[in-house]
Amino acid sequence: MRRLLIICVALALAGAAVFLVLTRPATLPAAELAELDGLSGDATRGETVFWAGGCASCHAAPEAEGDDLLVLTGGERLASPFGTFIAPNISPDPTHGIGDWTRADLANALTRGTDPAGRHLYPAFPYTSYIHMELQDIADLDTFLRTLPADATPNEPHEISFPFTIRRGLGLWNMLYLTEDWAIPGDLPEARTRGRYLVEGPGHCSECHTPRGPIGGLERGQWLTGAENPTGDGRIPGLTPGQLDWSAEDIAYYLETGFTPDFDSAGGHMAKVVTNLSHLAPEDRAAIAAYLKALPAQ
Repeated sequence: MRRLLIICVALALAGAAVFLVLTRPATLPAAELAELDGLSGDATRGETVFWAGGCASCHAAPEAEGDDLLVLTGGERLASPFGTFIAPNISPDPTHGIGDWTRADLANALTRGTDPAGRHLYPAFPYTSYIHMELQDIADLDTFLRTLPADATPNEPHEISFPFTIRRGLGLWNMLYLTEDWAIPGDLPEARTRGRYLVEGPGHCSECHTPRGPIGGLERGQWLTGAENPTGDGRIPGLTPGQLDWSAEDIAYYLETGFTPDFDSAGGHMAKVVTNLSHLAPEDRAAIAAYLKALPAQ
């Protein structure tokens, strides 16, 4: 009996060790961090990345408009089947924001979902999309964020319950869903390549427009085909040909103005997305439209 107990304890310890190894928070490889550190960031380009990435949509105060969109105080509430996540302060404030983060800290958060303390971030922060971001874009974004106003608003805790409060388990979730593979792989024409980068990367369109499985991972086989609204209020539409039958010009115009071909206008969270994308160059909005028009029809 004693021998059996020793074997059980040994197996339990071995299993715990394997779990800790498999679920440890990841960071960018040392070579990429060194390359990132050597890049010269440009605040003007970083502003484009900021708007393409939708940073203000979640990290500005919920009712912010105009210049207040650049005060990244946090507070947006993101409902999900697992609880409500509250976007944090990411202003340059060193106490309540990310003012004391290094560029490597920002890159690890964006592309690996790991914070400076070495903890998993919840995927309500779309690092599963941001993993596609180029190192130069991260350097530029870091430079731009440091020019924004600091704000001392404290962060609010997420409204989630056990077992989702155990962040370590996100390491297993990341093994299933965090990938650098493109959803639409292969070589594409230049405009569609740029569109793929914006949609699948910083734009993180799939986070709302692709359905999710029972543990919250994106169903990549149904890419951008629409999804249930996590608030429980209606359905988020699909963007594939056959579901969205607008012309490429209609899509680009909508992303600039919020007006649809049938004289309706964007509402809800999509209105914030349009505000973001209206800051991009016309060529970028056209590239997004070209990518969407090239998706497999549904």
